[in-house]
Amino acid sequence: MTTIIKEEDFIQSIADGFQYISYYHPIDYIQALGKAYEREESEAARDAMAQILVNSRMSAEGHRPICQDTGIAVVFLKIGMDVKFDTASSITDLVNEGVRRAYNNPDNKLRASVLLDPAGARKNSRDNTPAVTHMELVPGNTVEVQLAAKGGGSENKSKFVMLNPSDSIVDWVLKTVPLMGAGWCPPGMLGIGIGGTAEKAMLLAKESLMEHIDIQELIARGPSNRVEELRIELYEKVNALGIGAQGLGGLTTVLDVKIKDYPTHAASLPVAMIPNCAATRHAHFTLDGSGPADLKAPKLEDWPQVTWAASQQTRRVNLDTVTHEEIQTWQPGDRLLLSGKLLTGRDAAHKRIADMFARGESLPEAVDFKNRFIYYVGPVDPVGDEVVGPAGPTTATRMDKFTEMMLEKTGLMGMVGKAERGPQAIDAIKKHKAVYLMGVGGAAYLVSKAIRAARVVAFEDLGMEAIHEFEVEDMPVTVAVDVNGTSVHKTGPAEWQAKIGKIPVEVA
Repeated sequence: MTTIIKEEDFIQSIADGFQYISYYHPIDYIQALGKAYEREESEAARDAMAQILVNSRMSAEGHRPICQDTGIAVVFLKIGMDVKFDTASSITDLVNEGVRRAYNNPDNKLRASVLLDPAGARKNSRDNTPAVTHMELVPGNTVEVQLAAKGGGSENKSKFVMLNPSDSIVDWVLKTVPLMGAGWCPPGMLGIGIGGTAEKAMLLAKESLMEHIDIQELIARGPSNRVEELRIELYEKVNALGIGAQGLGGLTTVLDVKIKDYPTHAASLPVAMIPNCAATRHAHFTLDGSGPADLKAPKLEDWPQVTWAASQQTRRVNLDTVTHEEIQTWQPGDRLLLSGKLLTGRDAAHKRIADMFARGESLPEAVDFKNRFIYYVGPVDPVGDEVVGPAGPTTATRMDKFTEMMLEKTGLMGMVGKAERGPQAIDAIKKHKAVYLMGVGGAAYLVSKAIRAARVVAFEDLGMEAIHEFEVEDMPVTVAVDVNGTSVHKTGPAEWQAKIGKIPVEVA
């Protein structure tokens, strides 16, 4: 029997789906993270997990994004061959209209991150279109929809390799995961695709991330095939690396490892690995012609009863009066609460600043970094009475190549971002006796509540990448690189890898 899918029902379902996943974590992720929080022995990792869990509940209650990076829209469609769409538009156009509607929803405006002409002008599409759409024709009379909002921090850590058939997949994963750093915001999931061709392996890895977290159930019942054996082995061995939440060191780096495979050429062993971050966002629904998707809101009692508060050892810092002498007393791992004014800036702003200096131009009058801090962030637009939308930190390593220039030419004192810094940035930080502070990726709505005022001061044409001035009160951060160049993202995982050794069953 032929099923008729109305154009409006399809578009609205896509729009509702992307709104839904912007503020509702999948319950399986939240409950798995809650159990990992209970097991965690690293104080720094527990603090980070607590912020993520509290942020998740706040987002669910407030219907505002979990993360300021509301992702590039990815849609998988399995279209029954007995389905007819009541439309004159292409399926791709319908998906894009749904994305456009979702991301420009005035009640919960999402950040437009998609840039057109990626190798050229990199102009923001302003509505997060186009989506990345994958379609498959299958027997049946329904449309199965899986959608995800994939953040740039985790997507940028995707890896692919063409192994020799005799090579070890486990060895490659264990060698590669530490090289990914913490920019993918662990704890999350690893999606692994094995076989097929290069592009098929990547697609398998991405699809695997749509699956339910069930590693503990699998461990309890035992594996029934080689793929399940690999999942358990990689889950245990990746966690034994000690990378931990946000790369700070701890027992849990991944909550699950997902693997999908496909037959491959006798001479080949393609392997793809794509991480999912702490802002894991995906939904699955089926359209049968009876109307738009009915997405049930999760129950708030499904969230773990976790609270977050600054520890007694946390020191308060006034950004308006902080001195070079004061920051020299900060130690790696120290927790701070920042209050006062700081400027923002990320990739596009740094590139424009570099170009201005190269031309011998001065920065705009309102952009004075001397003895100040810069926050690497691209916030969501505010709604209602908000001064700014969710505004968590972006991956700091993308600014590494600009760090020497910023510290030398602007008098910048310090930076705030997420994850580790590379050798280039650490050398510059040590040379100029500056500091790098780390916020928790995946706690954007929580962080935004510390921002009391916000205004654009330069480069307004860059949209979310414009330079803002934030006035913050008690914004939580951790000293990640001190004035001597010591990084907690090196010392923390090393400490916990040594502690874990061969990971015991009870913390697997």
